[in-house]
Amino acid sequence: MEPVLSPLDACLVLLTGWIVVGAAGMLRRGNVVFVARVLFPLGALIGVGLAVVAGWSLALPAERVTLLIGLPDLPFHLRLDPLSRTFLALLGAASAGVSIFAGGYFRKGQGTAPGVLGLQYHLFLASMGFVLLADDAYAFMVAWETMAVASYFLVTSQHGLPEIRSAGFLYLLIAHVGAIAILLSFGILQGGTWQFTFDAMRAAELSPTWAAAAFGLALFGFGAKAGLLPTHVWLPEAHPAAPSPVSALMSGVMLKTAVYGVLRVTFDLLGEPAWWWGLVPVVLGLATALFGVVFAAAQTDMKRLLAYSSIENIGVLFTGIGLAIVFHGVGMQALATLALVAVLYHAVNHAFMKSLLFLGTGAVLHATGERNLGRLGGLIHRMPWVAWLTLVGVLAISGLPPLNGFVSEWLLLQAFLFSHEVPHPFVNMLLPLGAAIVALAAALAAYVMVKFFGVVFLGQPREPGLAHAHDAGRLERLGLVWLALGCVLLGLFPAQVIDALGATTTQLIGSVPPQGASPWWMLAPLPDRQVSYAPLVLLAVIAVVLATTSVVVRRVYRRDVRRAPAWDCGFARVDARMQDTAEGFGQPIRHIFQGFFSMERELPSAFDRAPRYRVVVGDRIWRLVYEPLGGRVQRIADSLAWLQQGRISAYLTYSFVTLVTLLAVVL
Repeated sequence: MEPVLSPLDACLVLLTGWIVVGAAGMLRRGNVVFVARVLFPLGALIGVGLAVVAGWSLALPAERVTLLIGLPDLPFHLRLDPLSRTFLALLGAASAGVSIFAGGYFRKGQGTAPGVLGLQYHLFLASMGFVLLADDAYAFMVAWETMAVASYFLVTSQHGLPEIRSAGFLYLLIAHVGAIAILLSFGILQGGTWQFTFDAMRAAELSPTWAAAAFGLALFGFGAKAGLLPTHVWLPEAHPAAPSPVSALMSGVMLKTAVYGVLRVTFDLLGEPAWWWGLVPVVLGLATALFGVVFAAAQTDMKRLLAYSSIENIGVLFTGIGLAIVFHGVGMQALATLALVAVLYHAVNHAFMKSLLFLGTGAVLHATGERNLGRLGGLIHRMPWVAWLTLVGVLAISGLPPLNGFVSEWLLLQAFLFSHEVPHPFVNMLLPLGAAIVALAAALAAYVMVKFFGVVFLGQPREPGLAHAHDAGRLERLGLVWLALGCVLLGLFPAQVIDALGATTTQLIGSVPPQGASPWWMLAPLPDRQVSYAPLVLLAVIAVVLATTSVVVRRVYRRDVRRAPAWDCGFARVDARMQDTAEGFGQPIRHIFQGFFSMERELPSAFDRAPRYRVVVGDRIWRLVYEPLGGRVQRIADSLAWLQQGRISAYLTYSFVTLVTLLAVVL
């Protein structure tokens, strides 16, 4: 019996459902209970449905449909293939947890009316879905710009604050600069014809120079949306400004649409990328990963710390894309598949890990009103649900087995370790150094997460007001549990996930991950290399060790245990302010990597009655690139201000002269 709806039809119905749910909020735009407790859970159910449809149909052939909307000669072409299904499953699964959490999170006082906020939120979700389905440049750019505008309004929900308006403006500016680069890339890809469908781009024959130009523009445009150096500056400003569920969606899902875009252009529309193209994303990715994790270690704001952590993970993803391009270009298909699987796996993993962490910070922010790490502490006693579920995300993003973050980073390192076999002496000498940088970034990421979790949840409360902190509500707990469960399952069953990703790698580079004759519970990405990983066995060993240790402690040492105050080094007046601080954790990193930072110090003298020590850690790229550029643009704008004289006759004259000039050029 044929299904009533094809997978593509079902996806369209579900994406339309998000739009309808958002529009329903305008019927009772001031009713926060209706929007938060009814519409957001409905949006979560749609997300679950989208994940199920996309995941179930992952290996099915591609489907196409043409929607008679848009301009008369430019209808919307949509296509559902394994690549779009992979990212649609990511979108649906991650957004389900975020949406159900948002149902308990959003309250009055968010700055935007609840109904309007619900419309913006669900339009943001739907536009990301249409980005993943678009099969022509026109539909893609319409969905891409809708996604940018909807997310801008979500970032500026608290639009009454000048710093939030500034963060939103910076985000929108860089988003549109990136969109121009993407549009130019599509213009090159269509090969001089007036056909803007992706099929026409696949069939276009480009010279090596024009193909490289299209790739470079796509890398810049999508890299600007992803937060790749040096266009990363919007990300640590926008994420803290946005409500926590929005930050979770932007970091966990929206950044992955940029990864999707690079994969679509490079491996699908361009077809056969040159191997040397991959060196650019490898270098930029490694630099971004190290830059992001170093800056994360120096942060004292929870959400800025997680924002810089997202920059680090985006660097890891682009590094993997670059490796896949290099391997594919030199004909090393097994390693190209391994690198590509690592990218896809890490994209899904990061969606769950980072969404979980941003939602955990949102729960802390609601309970305490604080984002500053220096004013938190000891919350594991007041917020046990949030603390333990956030710990799952912390361990996962630190790359510790048997959780999901370990698997994708391990796969990427495996690809790096065999990069010395690339048949280009200079490249096979440099690429293995990337493994050291990836390992360093992973170690520093674990360091950052120790700082994050330890300062926020462990120790003693640093402020008296923390005694009134409360745990997350039921809907918030459900959202956290959903994402934490995803981190666990993605870590325990990697072989099954990689098998499911085989359809996507086959579409992009024509090969599937080589699993060999390995059992279902063991991951062997390169069977001929004798490398394997068994997460279920590792979990069993950990459980046995913990159980044995517990029994030994209870049976053998229990009689000799006594409770006593902790040793205070002879100083009796110990208080919570003397605990390890976020600044203390970051100080060694600031010293070792001081070349990354632009620091301003305020040092007290020996004669100050009220000594004050202050360090402001700034972004050297912002100071060296964006501040001078902004100053020049402002001076140019001031010099042209005389054009805006406020007289309609002057404006009509400008328009007339421009029209005559264009006609003269055309004729």
